[in-house]
Amino acid sequence: MALLNFHHLRYFHVVAHEGHLTRAAERLNVSQSTLSAQIRQLEDRLGQKLFERRARALHLTEAGRIALDHADTIFATGEELVATLQQTGQPRQALRVGALATLSRNFQLAFLRPVLDRPDVEVILRAGSAGELFEALLALQLDVVLTNEPPRTDALHPFITHRLAEQPVSLIGTPALVALGDSLEKWLSAAPLLLPSRSSGLRTAFRAVLSSLDVRPRIAAEIDDMAMLRLLTREGVGLAVIPPIVVQDELDSGDLVEADRLPAMSEAFYAVTSERRFPNPLLSDMLP
Repeated sequence: MALLNFHHLRYFHVVAHEGHLTRAAERLNVSQSTLSAQIRQLEDRLGQKLFERRARALHLTEAGRIALDHADTIFATGEELVATLQQTGQPRQALRVGALATLSRNFQLAFLRPVLDRPDVEVILRAGSAGELFEALLALQLDVVLTNEPPRTDALHPFITHRLAEQPVSLIGTPALVALGDSLEKWLSAAPLLLPSRSSGLRTAFRAVLSSLDVRPRIAAEIDDMAMLRLLTREGVGLAVIPPIVVQDELDSGDLVEADRLPAMSEAFYAVTSERRFPNPLLSDMLP
């Protein structure tokens, strides 16, 4: 069996990072035809197409994305070898994770914990909106997206949704605010509230809770960022409608107190992947 030609791999590495054949040829000081021939030989050796052309740009295929991960590791190791005259440590495998900017940091940490201490794994974490992250997932720029709202799945969006956990939702605040009442109705009437934004599923469920009670709550703030909601709750601005996992550290320390569980309210957490021929093997032990 013929060995991999690392000269071809170097050419592929440059083209993949440039995303454009002309710029890569100029950087390597070779003709475009020579560069194209080298890439084709590498594809023949691997038995996979590494690029697809869209408009005037080159985009990595799924096999190309995997090849680039390995090429990054190979050339980074080579640079380290030249610099130190010895190779220390193992090649690192990348895990590209997208997470909604508003998602609980504690939940993200719990998901990533199995790989955070592994010396052979590099976690690349990207925050953004659902639209941005799912587009990146389909473009093979991410391996998985963490969310609390599952995406639609159809022929154009071949997502696979893995339900990871479901958390209750509670009314949580500082001990001083919780002391203002002794029942759900009294807490909702006596203390200002910190609520998720009107567009969230939690807010819709909370409206259903209010419809069953004869109270008119005073809303102090509406927040779609769980980190900010956590901060305002800790500062005593109001009682928060929030899953306990978001403020678990504060509950453990006693800085915050869980006043009451909200009936028939919960928040589910999901890991979303896409249909891929070569899924990231790191995910096999992280997904149900």
